[in-house]
Amino acid sequence: MNEQARMLRDILREVEMTRAYIRKDALDTRVMAAMAAVPREAFVPEPLRHRALDNGPLPIGHGQTISQPYIVALMTDLLHPQIGDTLLEIGCGSGYQAAILSRLAKRVHSLEIVPALAAEAATRLASLGYDNVEVRCADGYGGLPEHAPYDGIIVTAAAPHVPPALTQQLKPGARLVIPVGPAGWSQVLKMLEKRTDGGIDAWDVLDVSFVPLTGPGCDRM
Repeated sequence: MNEQARMLRDILREVEMTRAYIRKDALDTRVMAAMAAVPREAFVPEPLRHRALDNGPLPIGHGQTISQPYIVALMTDLLHPQIGDTLLEIGCGSGYQAAILSRLAKRVHSLEIVPALAAEAATRLASLGYDNVEVRCADGYGGLPEHAPYDGIIVTAAAPHVPPALTQQLKPGARLVIPVGPAGWSQVLKMLEKRTDGGIDAWDVLDVSFVPLTGPGCDRM
């Protein structure tokens, strides 16, 4: 079994172990195909590339991490992206989640507050041919109103609560997937869906641990 196949097997095992929480027995085949196609090792620092396909998070510098493959796959599946969608990502990091989304949607706008990470991710994604991703160095608390409303929004860092601007920037029927809770281990992955009347339905999916969402916007939370 090669390393990529091992990663996919580990994702399937995690789905089996957590199916009572995530309320599904399998992830979308399109999501699994994207996980198989994107070279995760290209998004991990060189000294850690031998661990790139392990089912765990890894540091990428500047106090940030690349999420474990299972969580990337699960959050992508919960977002339910479609080929014509325009998506917003908060927390680009090394660009891995954006690369996965780029294979499943028309356009991905990704915000990263750390300038060095934003620049590196933009260069990496362009060099690998993910030309439907735009990376911008910005505070993600307020979203990106100029391209709103979005067909889906994904947040890859934990916020103390859901930023109001993000739900406002969703189209009716669109989803927001976000970890919510204080820094540390007491966080919950939430899925929110905007109703046609503008209201929001929300579900708690799974206990998770993410680095905190940072920036001036978060100081107002």
